[in-house]
Amino acid sequence: MSTLPLTEPDLAGSRSIDLLEASLESAIVEIGPMVIAFSGGVDSSLVLAAAGRYLQSHHVLAATADSASLASGELETCSRLAGEWGVEWTAPQTRELSDERYLSNAGDRCFWCKSALMDQLDPLAEARNSTVVLGVNVDDLGDHRPGQEAARDRGARFPLVDAGFTKEEVRGLARHWQLEVWDRPAMPCLSSRIPYGTPVSVPLLSRIDRAEAALRAIGFGDVRVRHYDDTARIELPSDDLIRAVSMSDSIVEAVSDVGYRYVTLDLGGLRSGNLNQALS
Repeated sequence: MSTLPLTEPDLAGSRSIDLLEASLESAIVEIGPMVIAFSGGVDSSLVLAAAGRYLQSHHVLAATADSASLASGELETCSRLAGEWGVEWTAPQTRELSDERYLSNAGDRCFWCKSALMDQLDPLAEARNSTVVLGVNVDDLGDHRPGQEAARDRGARFPLVDAGFTKEEVRGLARHWQLEVWDRPAMPCLSSRIPYGTPVSVPLLSRIDRAEAALRAIGFGDVRVRHYDDTARIELPSDDLIRAVSMSDSIVEAVSDVGYRYVTLDLGGLRSGNLNQALS
């Protein structure tokens, strides 16, 4: 995580900070009391921080799904962040891993994941006369994201989309507000590392989680371990590839120790939603 500067962030080509704040305030106030699906990433963190600024505290609840598909340490991070920001937080257990439609890992896996999440958040929102909101920005709308459809079909709102925020603007305003997560790497669910058609299981999710944790422990903060039977295909940002080659022995040892026989490095670098290419 980078040290937060006290200077104005560089938002060249973007809207001004004043306009970003006004747009987001309008979107948050228009929705009103909300239950926020809080992953600890920069998008949902900005929504949560904005709700804390623009709504009364008793109108805001952060909810983090407690699931085997969540990377280790993330639940604790979410609890800590919500506490530091003075926001009420809860961690309902989702049951997507008991749904064969999710476990079969077809192209609509994310639909059933978000449906399981909404099964938990809807009653919370109803009891509080609130709306479920998700941290989705306009750049997320073009990818294959059936989970967004599932949430929208159940009445969830996307305030960052309502306010027209791009990913660059999300990070820019989060940096301006000095949110520690402003440059945090994305942490999508562990199931996103498993190619469509390969069944999801708790032991497999645990193996991927341990492999990624081992790589973070040796200095690679933004990493994906894509699972292909006994082969791990590692994706890192392009800037890390040369360093990774120089540390190949450590990488192979770290990933082999959790059960992979072959360890490969994807020279294409880290690409969000990479496995979605199989659906096109």
